[in-house]
Amino acid sequence: MQRIEAQKLKFLSWVPEKNNHPRRNIYGGRGGDMVTLVVATSADPASIGPASSLLAMPGWHPGPSVQDAASYANKDARLIKLEKRLVLENHLDKRWEEATGETVNDVIFLSKHVASSNRPALTIHPIGTPHVHEGEALTAGGKPRWAAPPNPRIGPWFRLLKNIAHSHNLIPEFEVTLEATHHGPEINSPTMFVEIGSTEEYWKRQDAAQAIALLVWQGLGLGGSTAVGDWSRDNDRNKILLGIGGGHYVPRHMDIVQKEGVWVGHLLSGYSLLMEDPGEAKVPASSAAVGGTWRETIRVAFETTKLAFPGGEVLAHLDHKSFKGWQRNAITGFLAEQKIKIGKPGDFGPC
Repeated sequence: MQRIEAQKLKFLSWVPEKNNHPRRNIYGGRGGDMVTLVVATSADPASIGPASSLLAMPGWHPGPSVQDAASYANKDARLIKLEKRLVLENHLDKRWEEATGETVNDVIFLSKHVASSNRPALTIHPIGTPHVHEGEALTAGGKPRWAAPPNPRIGPWFRLLKNIAHSHNLIPEFEVTLEATHHGPEINSPTMFVEIGSTEEYWKRQDAAQAIALLVWQGLGLGGSTAVGDWSRDNDRNKILLGIGGGHYVPRHMDIVQKEGVWVGHLLSGYSLLMEDPGEAKVPASSAAVGGTWRETIRVAFETTKLAFPGGEVLAHLDHKSFKGWQRNAITGFLAEQKIKIGKPGDFGPC
């Protein structure tokens, strides 16, 4: 990341308290506090709509201006309004930290969702481009062989979003779904995208925007209730699902994540597992006999999921029917070589 010119940043002010109490950031919380960064852009109606609905809720006040972008603070949440495409806003967590002195715990991007089906949808997904070759064009951000740590809130917030959508009568018109890991921006903090799809008519829907705003409001505990999906508090050393295989909307993995108490990391669709057909050798002697970038894709997804869930046990969950026999054999062999355990549906959730 390029160094950010100091003159372009406006730093938070700090004020000492009397009686030798620790000094506090004037935007809320103590200096060096962990904050959740919620990111919106005026370039996207499905992003700025939920952000505006969220800011209409109580407790927000002006935050620092970072590189001329306005922000707002509410407890440990920070909402920043940008003007560019979100998938190109690389290293936003580090830029925030350098500008404010606050440590970013996790990042939530509010965005539109585009699908060829044009079906109205509310979606959540982790980000990354671990399957991309060096030198391959990246039209939606990221970088080759990279993935951000998945935000631990993904599973719990998916279930919360379904409940909110039901209570606001958005279902069955809107589908509430997870998506496979895809696109950028490049970032190092645990991250997820929360999206409204799939056409301009729905990107601008106020009821959908309010549902997403309520998701963030309740999910972060801004109304006084307990935050949802706080791994550091709720994990109880549970197992984490690493989804491997299936379509973009990962139906077999989503069936499990819908169960209460399930945590989910990266979700790798079949199209991200680039495997070279071994031809006559349909039962390869080892996983190394099957070429392609699929091994590195799984390795990156596993390592970044481990990073996002300290103390947890990451188990691979395979959509077995989505693979041909030789693909399934190669993947299970590679997982064994890497000492990555394979979980069954009953292995996930509270013990």
